[in-house]
Amino acid sequence: MDYAGLIGRSDIVLARPNLEPSQAMPLGNGRLGVAVWSANGLTAQLNRVDTLPDRLPVARIVVPGLASLTGSSDYSGRLDLYNAEFHEHGAGMSAKIYVDSSRDNLIIDVTGANPSKMQQATLSLAPSRAPKAETDGNTAMLSETWVDDKQPGASGRSFGSLAAVTADGRDVQVSVTDPHTVSISFRPYPDGHFRILIAGPHFNAEAGPAATVAQQSLRKIAHDEAVAVAEHRKEWHEFWQHAGYMKIASPDGAGEYMENLRALYLYSAAAQSRSEYPGSQAGVADMFSSVPTHNWDPGAFWHWNLRMQVAANLSTGVPELNTPYFNLYRENLSNIQEWTRKHMNGLPGICVPETMRFNGQGIEYETWNAAASIVALNCDAGYKPYYNARTISTGAEVSLWIWQQYLATRDRAFLVRNFPVLAESARFLLAYEKPGSDRLNHTGPSNAHETQWDMQDPTTDLSARMALYAATIQAAQALGTEASLVQQLESALVLIPSLPRTQAGVAKTLLPASADAEGNDVIAPSYLPSAENHNVENIGLEPVWPYDLIGDTSPLFELARRTYLHRPYPVNQDWSYDPIQAARLGLRDEVRSTLIKLTEKYQTFINGLANWGGATGEFYVEQQAIVAAALNEALVQDYDGVIRINPAFPREWDVDGQVFVRGRTKVDVNLANGAVQRVAIEAGSTGPVKVRNPWAGNSRTGPAVAVIDEGHAARKLAGPMLEFSAVAGRRYLLVPAGQTDRSVHATNASANPALTGTPAATAKKLGPVQIGVFADSK
Repeated sequence: MDYAGLIGRSDIVLARPNLEPSQAMPLGNGRLGVAVWSANGLTAQLNRVDTLPDRLPVARIVVPGLASLTGSSDYSGRLDLYNAEFHEHGAGMSAKIYVDSSRDNLIIDVTGANPSKMQQATLSLAPSRAPKAETDGNTAMLSETWVDDKQPGASGRSFGSLAAVTADGRDVQVSVTDPHTVSISFRPYPDGHFRILIAGPHFNAEAGPAATVAQQSLRKIAHDEAVAVAEHRKEWHEFWQHAGYMKIASPDGAGEYMENLRALYLYSAAAQSRSEYPGSQAGVADMFSSVPTHNWDPGAFWHWNLRMQVAANLSTGVPELNTPYFNLYRENLSNIQEWTRKHMNGLPGICVPETMRFNGQGIEYETWNAAASIVALNCDAGYKPYYNARTISTGAEVSLWIWQQYLATRDRAFLVRNFPVLAESARFLLAYEKPGSDRLNHTGPSNAHETQWDMQDPTTDLSARMALYAATIQAAQALGTEASLVQQLESALVLIPSLPRTQAGVAKTLLPASADAEGNDVIAPSYLPSAENHNVENIGLEPVWPYDLIGDTSPLFELARRTYLHRPYPVNQDWSYDPIQAARLGLRDEVRSTLIKLTEKYQTFINGLANWGGATGEFYVEQQAIVAAALNEALVQDYDGVIRINPAFPREWDVDGQVFVRGRTKVDVNLANGAVQRVAIEAGSTGPVKVRNPWAGNSRTGPAVAVIDEGHAARKLAGPMLEFSAVAGRRYLLVPAGQTDRSVHATNASANPALTGTPAATAKKLGPVQIGVFADSK
């Protein structure tokens, strides 16, 4: 596997400098994120998650001495994903810019500078900030601390920011320019080389003196430069080599463009998701922000805009990147319980707020609206009807992702730590149910997410109860706990109403389940289909994904397909789940068309990040995650313990790809000309493996398939479903039985065709959007 070449296919190439903040290149190590662009030579904004509640920038650094590089006629730039470095060249100079993978420092490494010319850099904060500007030896710094005690739902916690700059060069001098700015000047070494080192570590009032914290951070990069670079690259190389790969070829280049967005998502996820809380809120790529303030409530998290990222991380084999997500809800469990008791009429368990502050409060506080600030309550029985005032399904969703993470990793300790979230979410929904005259249990008033407000039995509630009760039963039994709760859930499962139906098209009246036989009905968002819609969500498809209630063996499968084809809001907003839900429904042409349409409509930034439908100007990471999750689902699915190969991958796209399924198992697939060529299953655990015959097509029998275990005799299986026992750590090749002799030879020779790639040479274009900058770009 040529990982450097393969990942390099998705590098961002600049034939002209990225002069605008909207063209910034993203860098990060999961704790410190940076946006870099070429204004004034070089400008970079440092960002962290832990500058709450407003996610204030750590600082900006400006290096005017690089203007000769970025302003040169022979300029070239590249965001090197494999090494997580931004490289620039021009006028005989080169700059390598990166955030050290293990230390929270930005490094600007320059060669080819004029050794006699004094270089400068300024570190600054906005005039609205109140930092302490100081120097310590050859280091200048800006530090600020504050307490979260002013906004609604304040935590009382201490937060802060610290940025410190020094240089590896000659004649280093530092100074305080003004209360918001510090400066450094120096000369390059005689060979024209210098480094500017900017620390951006965690900092608050309890961290100690700013100078001490800064020196501790900078001291860690004062050792041999080559060793530091090697250590940084080693961590990123290991990340890429354990993440699932994908290489796509297509006649029109659209497949390659989606491959690039998938790789960029993985890069973004690793660069933003290693802190206490998720790096993104409301789908915004906050860690790579190039603006001083954020839209939405920077201290709160919208679950709807996190779940596609959780899904993409799981199926790509990087579940460790979900750690901040699970921490957000697990560590706030007691706070959410208290919120539920106070705001949901004393009910037990947890009503997890759909929009939840980092400290577990169901408060959405927005100040970016020029007209007025917004303070909205979530999971609140007394609040006015509003977007998420009574969205009560979020706890079930969080719990189901806990269960999916466990199925993927088989990490029992993880399940033990997080099981209370499942149990308390289930307890709340049990308490919220009320028996009706039909002898079934109903919920209401509650929201069909943000789309319909205060309905009876919204489809989100029904899906949440069906999926959560079943998962909680399985989890409790796996852990040998909560026997009484299990009994309650088993009894409640059979008392959940069926999903509501309505007509496809304009008419919106409630239909009985018997309408399925006529083939003209769809899943409604609630039992009042005609209710006003307040958002553009396709609620009828929630049972398909993420709740996994309707698969290709379900009697509701055709109903779900009709629901998709008649969904009210196709390709609407950068977070649209159309491609993922199309993949689950086996609609490969829809997977292709919606991926392309969403990208052409919303991926408006040259760094591959998207612009939300409201055109806010901030970078959004959620559309990349939709692409990654959808491509994985289209190539391999395993939502019910059965591995499906190529359920919905676009026919026009050839692919070599790897998707992770349950039990730490990897599935490698090669498709060419719309047909499966090779399948290899790398078992992550010992036990039975069930695979839908990749060559069965619509056949009820399916051709015979040879299952080849390295060093062992081939087993011949037949039928539409293949089942065999696997041993953890072994690799199993699946081929049509007629190819057995040739495949056995290839397998024993450890000779899968080599997968190689060539790093991108130019920017890429898809319709009106592009990744990178072409030579003739304005």
